[in-house]
Amino acid sequence: MQKIILFISLCFISLATYAQSLPQESRVPGGVAIIPLTGLESTNAPSAWYKGNRVMVIPSQGTKYEQKSDWLAIAGIPLSAKHDQKQHLRANATSFYFQIEDKEYKAQYLTVKNKRHVEPNPEDIKRWRTEKAKMVAAFKNWSEPSSPITQFALPAKGPYSSPFGLKRFFNKQPRNPHSGLDIAAPQGDPITAPSAGTVVDTGSYFFNGNTVIIDHGLGLTTMYCHMSKIDVKIGDKVSTGDKLGEIGKTGRVTGPHLHWSVSLNNTRVDPTLFLAP
Repeated sequence: MQKIILFISLCFISLATYAQSLPQESRVPGGVAIIPLTGLESTNAPSAWYKGNRVMVIPSQGTKYEQKSDWLAIAGIPLSAKHDQKQHLRANATSFYFQIEDKEYKAQYLTVKNKRHVEPNPEDIKRWRTEKAKMVAAFKNWSEPSSPITQFALPAKGPYSSPFGLKRFFNKQPRNPHSGLDIAAPQGDPITAPSAGTVVDTGSYFFNGNTVIIDHGLGLTTMYCHMSKIDVKIGDKVSTGDKLGEIGKTGRVTGPHLHWSVSLNNTRVDPTLFLAP
């Protein structure tokens, strides 16, 4: 009898763990929407698209959504999305609509000593455009792992120095919102992989400094910027905790830190939504 009770308990724990592995839903600009694909019951995952980008679809079994549908679409919502416009996601030939709420992000004013990182010259802009094309290609990369990854460990130890989504002003000039999470740490501290994946890009970028991008599958990628040292190369397979490099202050920075970016369906979203509770 005790063995039966233990077995049942372990089953419930397994299901609970799976449910907790989903990212935290936050239907705001820069957040994540979890959408049951009601009516699309099949053995094969539907192909879902949102704003021209392919969307992660995972089984609903073992989650609180399993009574609603066999499949869940997990979509990243752009920071530019308007809360007063209905959002449209397409899966196979079926349309799904969802609403988002507005969110007001705080402003951050930073002073950057290297003025070219605020007002780049034509050669800098040319370089940045080439680097941006490489990054977008990495963000759009699509691979299908044996099991979906939907939760991360922190890639560095330290306080959050700049949260996601801040309205940024460099030397009092407005720039794009902060598209990642900054973790303050001493120069040379390790940066580790938050989950399994494949390194799809590395390089020394104008704004981002020394950079690594990892593909975790199903349109989920992570990026690590301002590194002092890179310890991986394109094509490397990494596991949770593997060292990627070291904290630095390369690129546009005011001090040593890690800029950690999470991209879902080619959309930068709040990394904290993928951290364990």
